Amino acid sequence: MKNNLILLFILFRLVSSAQEGPRQSFYIPDVEGYKVLKADLHMHTVFSDGLVWPDFRVNEAWQEGLDVIAITEHIEYRPNKADVNGDHNRAYQIAREAGHRAGIVVIPGSEITRRMPPGHFNALFITDANKLDVPDWKDAFREARRQGAFIFWNHPGWKAQQPDSALWLPEHQMLYDSGCMHGIEVANYNEWYPIVMRWALERNLTMLGNSDIHGGIYQQYAIHQGQHRPMSLLFATDKSVEAVKEALFAHRTVAMFNGHLYGTEEWLNKLFKAVVKITPCPEASDDGKITMLLENQSDLNLTLSPTSQSIALGVIYPESLPARSMVQISLRLKTDTMKALKNHTVLMSVDEWHPRPEKSQIVPILFCR
Repeated sequence: MKNNLILLFILFRLVSSAQEGPRQSFYIPDVEGYKVLKADLHMHTVFSDGLVWPDFRVNEAWQEGLDVIAITEHIEYRPNKADVNGDHNRAYQIAREAGHRAGIVVIPGSEITRRMPPGHFNALFITDANKLDVPDWKDAFREARRQGAFIFWNHPGWKAQQPDSALWLPEHQMLYDSGCMHGIEVANYNEWYPIVMRWALERNLTMLGNSDIHGGIYQQYAIHQGQHRPMSLLFATDKSVEAVKEALFAHRTVAMFNGHLYGTEEWLNKLFKAVVKITPCPEASDDGKITMLLENQSDLNLTLSPTSQSIALGVIYPESLPARSMVQISLRLKTDTMKALKNHTVLMSVDEWHPRPEKSQIVPILFCR
């Protein structure tokens, strides 16, 4: 047994060392005074059914450019317990120390892991995970709420638990009505759930995207090629545990999955204003057209596509606006009426941003002299 533990520890260290490297740029500017924190609030280590040590999760997050993580070990499922036997708070304690050194905010949390219903839920900001280890799942939720937890439903569309379709069952309604469900994952690992986004909008639940990672993040996602894990963008007053908690309870989040963003129109619109700087380009304008310079100030890739309104005004082609790039867009002034106006608002859609599952975010582009 001792030799097995030593071998296991060496393996953790070797894998960690093999993936150490520079921090990737993943910049998103502040939004109306809020910092945009990149967060993954659902992940596992060897302290439940994951394959890595807790401080390795911090190292991965630092390399990818994240700001916040939560180690959310299963309370009821610990297949490595014979070799890695600590209390339910231990993984968080290890990660917290590593996070302090790396400048990564580590949130305490645990996964309440039960059969459907109600399924799997994460409880964040708990003070003692051991007290959630109780036979009755209702008591586990009551204890999490007593500890002031932010509780969200994990992977509601996971086919292993709901093979036909995602269902909102009476048990979920009971948790929601009793204040034991504050958020929900609209994206998890390699899945996103359109019906769950509708539930979140209808019930004012905080929308989240998380990796639910068990192995190494670099084995699942091509990070160095610009791919990112599913994550949550949090609009927080500062980079602290308290500010993260306040942002989550206030529903100031956008879920990110496979290069797409899912959130409310309000926050997607605010994010666009912060990300895309729009300025006049007089050297490319004349009496017959107004040209604007659009600068993507973030590390997000965008595509702007015409709407029926923009096509009627003569802006008919999509424009690619990759991370940290600029593009010129011109509006031709076809009539004397158009030439007489100093300003024109053209509506375009951001193909990768969604306020509804079937809809892209519509944003105004102001053309001015």
